[in-house]
Amino acid sequence: MNAADPATRKFFATCPKGLEYLLVDELKALGAGDAHEALAGVHFGGSLDAGYRACLWSRLASRVLMPIAEFAAADGDALYRGALDVDWSEHFGTSDTFAVDAVGSTQGITHTQFAALRVKDAIVDQFRERGGVRPSVDTERPSLRVNLVLRKGQAILSIDLAGTPLHQRGYRLGKGLAPLKENLAAGMLLRAGWPATYAAGGGLVDPMCGSGTLLIEAALMAADIAPGLRRDYFGFLGWRGHDAALWKTLRDEAQARALAGAQALRPVFFGFDRDANVLREAVHNAQYAQMSGFIHLARQSLEHLHRPQELSMPGLVICNPPYGERMGADAGLVDLYRLLGTKLKAEFPGWRASVITSDENLARAIGLRAEKKYQLYNGALECVFLNFAIQSSLPAAADAPKPGPKPLSAGAQMVKNRIEKNHRHLRRIAAREGVECWRVYDADLPEYAAAIDIYREHGRDGVARDWLHIQEYAAPASIDESLARARLRELVRAAGEALDVPRERVALKQRRRGKGGEKYGNLDHRGEFIEVGEGGLRFLVNLWDYLDTGLFLDHRPLRARVRELARGRRFLNLFCYTGSVSVHAAAGGAIETTSVDLSQTYLEWATRNLALNDFGGGTGHGGRHKLVRADAATYLQQHSAMYDLIFVDPPTFSNSKSAADFDVQRDHAQLLRLCGERLLPGGIILFSNNYRRFKLDEAALSGFDIRDIGAATIPFDFERNPRIHQAWELQKK
Repeated sequence: MNAADPATRKFFATCPKGLEYLLVDELKALGAGDAHEALAGVHFGGSLDAGYRACLWSRLASRVLMPIAEFAAADGDALYRGALDVDWSEHFGTSDTFAVDAVGSTQGITHTQFAALRVKDAIVDQFRERGGVRPSVDTERPSLRVNLVLRKGQAILSIDLAGTPLHQRGYRLGKGLAPLKENLAAGMLLRAGWPATYAAGGGLVDPMCGSGTLLIEAALMAADIAPGLRRDYFGFLGWRGHDAALWKTLRDEAQARALAGAQALRPVFFGFDRDANVLREAVHNAQYAQMSGFIHLARQSLEHLHRPQELSMPGLVICNPPYGERMGADAGLVDLYRLLGTKLKAEFPGWRASVITSDENLARAIGLRAEKKYQLYNGALECVFLNFAIQSSLPAAADAPKPGPKPLSAGAQMVKNRIEKNHRHLRRIAAREGVECWRVYDADLPEYAAAIDIYREHGRDGVARDWLHIQEYAAPASIDESLARARLRELVRAAGEALDVPRERVALKQRRRGKGGEKYGNLDHRGEFIEVGEGGLRFLVNLWDYLDTGLFLDHRPLRARVRELARGRRFLNLFCYTGSVSVHAAAGGAIETTSVDLSQTYLEWATRNLALNDFGGGTGHGGRHKLVRADAATYLQQHSAMYDLIFVDPPTFSNSKSAADFDVQRDHAQLLRLCGERLLPGGIILFSNNYRRFKLDEAALSGFDIRDIGAATIPFDFERNPRIHQAWELQKK
């Protein structure tokens, strides 16, 4: 199917769940045809102009996809053949870069990374067969980003016209403590009726503005400034079908509208926050958005909130206050919401107000009756968005009865009891072994299918705090999605109550079921690290931004084994991730350590972990603790250094742009033989991986004495899941 020049095309714009109907209206207003909603997105049609306008003007969309092929894909081979049938030279060339993203699954393809790899292989093989040269992969800003959706045995290949998520407008450097994505903020403003309020002469107040996203989006909306106008990258710019003249016309039109809108914009935007640090972020963000002259920002607590004297007409108060699902765990949240209601009643009669929260008990604490409620999702967290009309006749929030927590359901009480029982038993072992980060619950009750890990933070204020990291397991297809969501909310609340951890110290990673969705919902991008301990050492973990936190808890015994073996040895850590094993080797007395990984992000993280424990490290090849950005196999082939101890924990799959494709089952023997060539006499290789169906090819490793140490390296808190990883010690004969 050739998508280079048809007059009418099909598109699909993705968006956060809960914004689909708003996005339909927005795309229709932009001239799109046949716009109709789907789960977390909207199908629409039109010329290339429609796709470009969606990228430039949509305030709600996350991505704009243009399908180029659809075919049956019962398994990986069928997927490969279908991708090979597409003439990729119509879309990009060998001097360009590309990337493949995959979502969804079919009966024969359940691993999105594998699916993306098969499409990538087909593309590369086609170019090689035709000209002998293959294009490179660039996962950050490729010339062309290909999107694959797998659903009900079908594969849909699309060009990602956005290239990177459209909510990234380019102005937000700081994010505050609980950031809203820009397109969710825009959706809240539309649900709150902000365009009509501004047109009637009203202003906007955000009493807990954080990094200022709601204020900036409201100002851009009022000024008729296209949200994509200041982006310097779109996915279609490197596409061979790109119409540069059309794009210039659309941008010129948007520039003219922005200039006229900014000249007419009224400075009616007021934001307050008690946190000076996030307020500075809001100031910087407003400056980058070129809205700082229109937005008034000031440090102020909610207790001192008053209607700004500059706003004589009724307007809109809108905010994203802290959330909490455990009412008893942090009564301060109830008081905060009650105070918000009191201030709205006293200071803003005749105004409208809108609030988003994850707990309707907190919403009731405001003491105002909501005119309308909408279900929205802040990342993976299901929220309620409430609109209020503030009237003097409403009862004062301070007089409203204080809501208490809802009683736990029978199932939630059961899971709470199980978590408490596990905690009583395991915490004694953890204390005896000096373990501060450990798994307390692992889908013990099938109805509440998630893993719950405790992380003990060592705060800079000298106070130790427990955090919870909850990862939901996929519910069976037979379980209704709303029931699964309700059970997850119950589990989060039960865990918080059982372990006495407030909701704001719970990081939740929620699975999404099929229908083109991802394996996990959108993760946060908070850039926030906490410091935790293990064996007297310190490590930085991030509970929000990545699927893994930076410290594999099931590898504690392996790290301890490295520490035992490291004294007086030269240590090599391949696929080093965040360098935690290298820190243990250094603490064990290794003469030197070398940590190798392709990810600059992980190497920087490893550098911080080494420095945190007073082991200086750096990239390159100097110093006692070296960090090297390289592919593991390439490093072994190109460097002659020899080692006494090598740790190898590869991923199941890898298709990095900087290295050959890697499959742990297919390639492990060759990798271990290369390690053997770099091993000094008497040296040891520790090899581990978490591929459940992995089989070690002992016949191909006949040059080693091999000992299976898997069972001995499963920690006490993972004994219920003994196949969490496999591990071996190899010594050259």
